[in-house]
Amino acid sequence: MGKLTRIFWIMLAVPIAFWLLTDSTVFQAPSFFPLRSAMVQITGILAIGCMSVATVMALRPLWLEARVDGLDKVYRLHKWLGIAALVASVLHWLWAKGPRWAVEWGLMAPRPRGPRPTLQDPLQIAFSRLHGPAEQVGEWAFYAVLVLILVALLRVIPYRAFYKTHRLIAAVYLLLVFHAVVLMKFSYWSSLIGVLMAVLLGWGTYAAIVALLRRIGASRQVQGDIRTLHYYPGVQVLETEIGIADGWPGHKAGQFAFARSDPSEGAHPYTIASDWRPERPGITFLTKELGDHTSRLREKVAVGQAVRVEGPYGCFTFDDDRPRQIWIAGGIGITPFVARMKHLAWQSRADGRTAGQSIDLFHSTADVDREALDNLAADVRSSAVRLHLMVDARDGRLTGEQIRKAVPGWEEASIWFCGPVGFGNALKQDFARHGFPVQERFHQEFFDLR
Repeated sequence: MGKLTRIFWIMLAVPIAFWLLTDSTVFQAPSFFPLRSAMVQITGILAIGCMSVATVMALRPLWLEARVDGLDKVYRLHKWLGIAALVASVLHWLWAKGPRWAVEWGLMAPRPRGPRPTLQDPLQIAFSRLHGPAEQVGEWAFYAVLVLILVALLRVIPYRAFYKTHRLIAAVYLLLVFHAVVLMKFSYWSSLIGVLMAVLLGWGTYAAIVALLRRIGASRQVQGDIRTLHYYPGVQVLETEIGIADGWPGHKAGQFAFARSDPSEGAHPYTIASDWRPERPGITFLTKELGDHTSRLREKVAVGQAVRVEGPYGCFTFDDDRPRQIWIAGGIGITPFVARMKHLAWQSRADGRTAGQSIDLFHSTADVDREALDNLAADVRSSAVRLHLMVDARDGRLTGEQIRKAVPGWEEASIWFCGPVGFGNALKQDFARHGFPVQERFHQEFFDLR
C-alpha cells in the first residue's frame, strides 16, 4: 500500500473511530430503526467530513504538499475524497429515505413512536425547530453536489466550463454545513466526534469562502507578461517565455505553476521548462496541444500580453543522494527534465560544479520535431546527461527491460518519471517485480489536476 493510499484510509478511519468511541450503541441496536439512526449519522459524518477536507485541499496548501510529496498528490487525494464523499452521501440519502419509502409501500411497519422527550437546552430547542428546513436544504444540496461531482469525475464538459461549475461545490458545501450542524446528534457536540466535526466544518467553511471569493493562492500570485512565443509544429508544442515582476520566490527545476491569461478560463497548471535566474526573472512553459484550452492557446496569447502566475508548486525536484538517476519522459513529460538540464548547465558554468550523479535520460515520444530535438540535444550536451531517444514508430514502446540493459547499476539509482499515468504505472510495476524499491526511489509526477 502506497503512502497516498494509507493517508486516504486514515482520513476515513479517524472519524469512524471517533464516532465509535463516542457512540457504540450501533452494536446494541435492539431493532432496525435505532440501527438506521446510527447509520444516518455516520454516513453523514463521513460525507461532510470528506467534503470538508477536500475543500481545504482546494486551497493548494503548501504545508500539505510537503507531506504528501507534491501538489499533484494533494489533488489526487482531493479527487479520492470527492468520490468518498459521493459514496457516503448516497448511502446517507438511502438510509434516510429508504425506510420511509418501505413504510409508505407497506413493506415495513412504521416506527413505534413514544412520547417525545422534553428538551431543556435552549440551543437544542433552537436546533430542533430547524430540523425541517435543514432536511429540505440537505436533500436539494445533495442532488446538486451529486451532479457537480459526477460532472467533475466524468469530464463531460470543457475545462473553461468545469472551472465555473466546480466552484459551485463550495456554495453547496456551505448549505450542507448548515444541514450537518443542525441534524448531527446533539449530544455529539460535547464529545470527541463533535470536536473533530467542529474543526473540519470551521476549516471547510473558511476554505469555501476563499474559493467563492476567488482568492485561492492569492498570496502566491505575481504579475507577468509574455516575452516570446515559439511553436514547434512537429510536436504541437507552444513555448511561452514569461517575464515576471518582483515577488516570485524562485523555483526549482521540476516544479510547476498556474498561469491565467484569460480570467474567464481560470488558472491552468503548467510544468516550468526553465531554471531560475534572479538576474533575469522569468519562467518558460512548454504547452502540448491536448485539450480544448491548450489547442486554442496559440490563438489566444500574444507577446506583451499580461499573465497572472501562481506558484511555484511541486516536489518533483530531483533532490536525493543516489549516485545515479534515471529520468524517463513520455511525450511532453520531457519538460521538467529540460528545466533540470538547464540548471545543471548554468551551475557548471557559474562555479564549475556538476550534478555529482550519473544521469540517463530516456525520452519516449510519438511525435518528432527537428528543431525541438536539436534544442534537447543542446541541453543534453551542456549538462552532461546521457540521452536515450525512443521514437515510438521506430523503436516501439519503452520497457523496463530496455532501461535495465542500458543502465549499469540501475539497482542503485533513483527513477524520476513524468508522462502518461498508465505508462508510468506500468514501468513502476515492472521495476517492483525486479526488486526495485519503488516506494522510496520511483518518483512519479501525476500531472492531472482535474
